[in-house]
Amino acid sequence: MKRQLKKFETIMWMIIKCTLYVLNLYIFIRMMGKNNIALTRYSRTLGITLSTFVVVGLLFVSIYGKYDVGRRKSKPIMISLGLAVFFTDIVTYLQLMIMNTITPSIYAFEFSSIKNLVMAFLYQIFVIAIFVYGGNGLFFMIHKPAESVIITSSQESLNQVIRGILKYKKQYKIVAIYDYRDKLLLRKIKDINTVFIYDIPIQLRTELVNYCYRTRKNCYYNPEIEDIIETSSQFYIMDDITMLNYNVKGLTMEQRIVKRVTDIGLSLILMILTSPVWIISAIAIKLYDGGPILFKQDRATINGTVFKVCKFRTMKVDAGNSAVVDNDERITKPGKFLRKFRLDEIPQLWNILKGDMSFVGPRPEMVENVEVYEETLPEFKYRLRVKAGLTGYAQIFGKYNTSPKDKLMMDMMYIENYTVFKDFQLLFQTAIVLLKPDSTEAFHKNGGQTEYIFEEVKEEELE
Repeated sequence: MKRQLKKFETIMWMIIKCTLYVLNLYIFIRMMGKNNIALTRYSRTLGITLSTFVVVGLLFVSIYGKYDVGRRKSKPIMISLGLAVFFTDIVTYLQLMIMNTITPSIYAFEFSSIKNLVMAFLYQIFVIAIFVYGGNGLFFMIHKPAESVIITSSQESLNQVIRGILKYKKQYKIVAIYDYRDKLLLRKIKDINTVFIYDIPIQLRTELVNYCYRTRKNCYYNPEIEDIIETSSQFYIMDDITMLNYNVKGLTMEQRIVKRVTDIGLSLILMILTSPVWIISAIAIKLYDGGPILFKQDRATINGTVFKVCKFRTMKVDAGNSAVVDNDERITKPGKFLRKFRLDEIPQLWNILKGDMSFVGPRPEMVENVEVYEETLPEFKYRLRVKAGLTGYAQIFGKYNTSPKDKLMMDMMYIENYTVFKDFQLLFQTAIVLLKPDSTEAFHKNGGQTEYIFEEVKEEELE
């Protein structure tokens, strides 16, 4: 019976997902058909436009994220699908206008067609909102939060992992927290559906993951360098022996050329397009306190090379280099606005043009921080194998207060799985940062403590 219900639910979600995508297509065709008669009848224009919308739509959904209700919160899904349909509309619209210019009409780009494009996008966002919020509402009506446990090693580690889990209260219900050294651990988690494993020795973690696999439990665990290497390895059969093959990676000559040409071309274009922002920001910073417009600081890039990173100054003169906290009084009024929308990063386009940085890569870290992090995380030096970047996994999906280890794992995933397509994917995904308010979330003054307490197993209980 359970299997039949699961099958029915799978089919139901597939129908809902297809309906959403078809409605977005229908809205675009219907609105653009007001100025393009060929879209209202069976024609070559209709066929090519439909094909373009579907192919480009699938591409951008793969870049930004699909309609995965139940897995993500409603707002991130809205942002993902909204950006996907936005770029799909623009590309399909340009293709349609190019086709129109072949005809004798000289009004292919008339204002009324642009107005219809904007209206189509607004209707699509409205439909997406109904499907996303309604879909998540239906999903959580059917599914109760999964009873979950956290297995970790200390209160500090617990504070790190639970900060993320508590944002998904509809998905997970924390019923217990255990020390990984507890001798009765397997017996205690026997009837649990979902297990979170965080910051425990890799050998014991492997045993727990195997146990979860054997007993069909959902399992989440934080990756180590060994896991990153494994995910970037290839399955290889040597005669009749199964192996995982990891080859030392590095950018090919072709990849380096494409990456550098992209950096130069895109930085020049963006510097021209953002020139009004440069002027307005400079005036606002100078008028506020008369201090320097730019903030320059030594940062580390490929092979440990040190360069001066450029940013718009957002803090008071001589504010120091200590981490930013909530409501930090050192941040100026213009600085708050610039930091909120990441506009303070724009001068780094100059660093990219000079070749100090690339558009995509690990965040350029302060030189003194590299030395500090390497004391506790020797693997931190691996991120210096490539040129530092303006955007990347850590900048898009991390926050200001994301732990150095989690940022390192994100950077290593990029380095070990590099492709040219991945660079373009991350460039498009950078738009998410501007729509995600918690991406610049600062460190909490109270240390981020929660009401969940880690109870360490006593020494006599380990004997």
